[in-house]
Amino acid sequence: MERWSIQVDKEYLKFSAAHFLIFPDGRAERLHGHNYRVYAEVQAELSRHGLVMDFKMVKPVIRELVDELDEHWILPTEHPDLHLREREDGIVEVRYQERYYAAPREDVIFLPLNNTSAENLSTWVGRELLRRLRERFPDVEIQGLQVAVEETPGQRGVYRYSV
Repeated sequence: MERWSIQVDKEYLKFSAAHFLIFPDGRAERLHGHNYRVYAEVQAELSRHGLVMDFKMVKPVIRELVDELDEHWILPTEHPDLHLREREDGIVEVRYQERYYAAPREDVIFLPLNNTSAENLSTWVGRELLRRLRERFPDVEIQGLQVAVEETPGQRGVYRYSV
């Protein structure tokens, strides 16, 4: 079986964000940040013009996603022991065990994740990229997608989708 794809690996497809991981034993990292980088591969049938997709179609959608995440504190809304509350004055309170944090709402982004691992971030970016590409380019039959979110050079979480 033959397959075709395009790969996007651009220096500007990055975002800076704060987070902390919660480990299975209950320990948590200190609040810290990364300069994340996003890589993507889109697999589809070749069009009659010999293209999977024009790179110019894909890059702005990825850029839009990284811009949404950039310069935010990423908080997972589905962790059972992490307690998040938005106060009436626009402050988000974050509690985990004995830890307490507070930040302005505009500095925080809530994601439907159970933890802010590179694997989970690649899943969120990948699913959202797939949704947006299908919505904007319904004539392209995407057969596969791979997204990697790198938190430090040589260390990435990878999400793969295929039909």
